Amino acid sequence: MKNLIIAVLLLALIGLGAFLFMKRDLLMTPPPVEAPVVVPTTTPTTTEPTTQKPTTVIGKSAGGRDITAYHYGTGEKEILFVGGIHGGYEWNTSLLAYELMDYLAEQPQAIPQDIKVTVIPVLNPDGLSKVVADPLARFTAADITASQSVQTSGRTNANNVDLNRNFDCDWKTEGTWRNAKVSGGAAPFSEPESIAFKNYIEEGAPAGVIFWFSSAGGVYASSCGDTMPAGMAELTETYAEASGYPAHDDFTSYAVTGDVTNWLAKIGVPSISVLLTDHENTEWAKNWRGIQATLTSLSR
Repeated sequence: MKNLIIAVLLLALIGLGAFLFMKRDLLMTPPPVEAPVVVPTTTPTTTEPTTQKPTTVIGKSAGGRDITAYHYGTGEKEILFVGGIHGGYEWNTSLLAYELMDYLAEQPQAIPQDIKVTVIPVLNPDGLSKVVADPLARFTAADITASQSVQTSGRTNANNVDLNRNFDCDWKTEGTWRNAKVSGGAAPFSEPESIAFKNYIEEGAPAGVIFWFSSAGGVYASSCGDTMPAGMAELTETYAEASGYPAHDDFTSYAVTGDVTNWLAKIGVPSISVLLTDHENTEWAKNWRGIQATLTSLSR
């Protein structure tokens, strides 16, 4: 019995010694050092290119092609620029729109803080398809190899309707272009392109719309009957004075029915027609001065 008690006491002493030894090691081991918190000094980069801009497909053409609006700037007041309503016949107006898009992508600071610029470079992609391989892509003047007669055939959409005779101001089923008769469609807004544009305008209510046409070399105000919206005269004079194009109260070379800018005037949206001097050049420098002056004026 005595031997058993001695054995138990020895085991207890050995266990106590082991415990004290382990505790000493724990007390002597320094605590782990936490890794320092690193605060990033630069904004994380994204995989999305900084030049990429939001776009809106506002509708389809009669031939099923997308009609796309490109947006620049984040202001609440929208200014809309439109080219290519006459497709391949006025391809230089689409090219001018693309030049504006290129510039705004590279120089976003050119847009006043309270302004959003929207560009629709090709309102009639069916007509533009007569002169370029891909009417939805950026092109250059060197890509235009079609004859003048083919370019003229690109004035209308896939339904052979002149889109600038299809809007609801003095509309007629048969319109005039120079000495020729052109189709104004079966009714105002009978064409999908016109409907798409109408819906976009009515949903967004832009502060001003600038349409590019060719060719006459001038800036023309718009009206529908006696209706001329507030700001129309200032918009016309601002663009004309800065660009160097002469300003005109209306277009008098021949009667125009169903005109898009006149319809815009009818619903109270100031809009002007800027007619380039010819069918080949974009006259970028002149038009940029007009654009810049317009953005400054409408941002006040």
